Amino acid sequence: MSGIYIHIPFCKQACHYCDFHFSTNQQLVGQLIEMIGIELEIRKDFLPINAPVKTIYFGGGTPSLLEIRHIEAIINTIYKHYALDLEEFTLEANPDDLDREKLTELKSLGLDRLSIGIQSFDARVLKFYNRAHNEQEALQAIELAKSAGFEKLSIDLIYGFPFEDHSIWKKDLEQALLLDPGHISSYALTIEPRTAFGNWLKKGKLQEASEDFQAEQFEMLMEAMEKANYIQYEISNFGKEGHFAVHNTNYWRALPYLGIGPSAHSFDGKERGFNIANNVNYIKKLKEGLLPYNSEQLSDEDMANEYILTSLRTIWGLSLGHLQSNYGKDLLNLKKGIIQHLAADNMISIHAHHIFLTNKGKLLADSIAASLFVS
Repeated sequence: MSGIYIHIPFCKQACHYCDFHFSTNQQLVGQLIEMIGIELEIRKDFLPINAPVKTIYFGGGTPSLLEIRHIEAIINTIYKHYALDLEEFTLEANPDDLDREKLTELKSLGLDRLSIGIQSFDARVLKFYNRAHNEQEALQAIELAKSAGFEKLSIDLIYGFPFEDHSIWKKDLEQALLLDPGHISSYALTIEPRTAFGNWLKKGKLQEASEDFQAEQFEMLMEAMEKANYIQYEISNFGKEGHFAVHNTNYWRALPYLGIGPSAHSFDGKERGFNIANNVNYIKKLKEGLLPYNSEQLSDEDMANEYILTSLRTIWGLSLGHLQSNYGKDLLNLKKGIIQHLAADNMISIHAHHIFLTNKGKLLADSIAASLFVS
């Protein structure tokens, strides 16, 4: 089993919180789509022969900005050069791109899942984030997608908007669950240095929400999702039965995937690599017959620590047997004192030879994982 990720590095405008690789200058769209096709052909042997492609994921940036002919050209190249046994075909979209005609065309290309970047249903928050859509488009996006025949839907929400209380977040949760998309991804507002928010913070024009404020909203999120029968199968991802994201789940389970496009990452089971995060240089390299790709061989220790970091975040937990058999790491002995301490503090639970984070532990997931890293 493997997946293909296509990075589309274009957006209408820059969201104030975003530090992903993208450009608001769309003059190079045609050339970049052509080079994505070339990269797909050149790297057709990257994925293991015994791992047919189960998932395709168009991310970004804003893939829904593309004309249908561009998406179709990429799809045709994938079908030409890769062995497919598709279970899921996802495209990230912004609500303002989703009219009935566009949705019908996307469905006709074989896409069966949309991940819609709503972030909030509140006009003040959308303006603050510099989102391209308004609250009405946010409300309509799910209903339009459902009417076009999309049964697999996800929406993104951001918590931690700096406000005097939790009223906006409470309304966002209520509205999201009223729409009932089947899958909800939710992330804390993080201020990255090389963003508009990062600049505002540095100049004293922005005050971040406190860690306690964000933690309270995360707890509200977990409680609301559980009441609505959404399963927290990964710390930031909630889905009803049958609606878990297959593509992202495969990331967390360390299955191979091929990343195509500027800044895209790839993993074949032992080697991890990434493309250069520059549209002009990406195009230039491929025109010269060169791959815009850098790779690194991962040691058993690297692989073990990545497994610890990702598996702890999921409902399936960290398999002590997997660590032992695949990387020769006996975590119960190597980290005996730390594990006992975490269990006593109700941060983790251990059963069936697996370690799981408790709800309390999920608030400190990364630091708990780091404390268990092997050296």
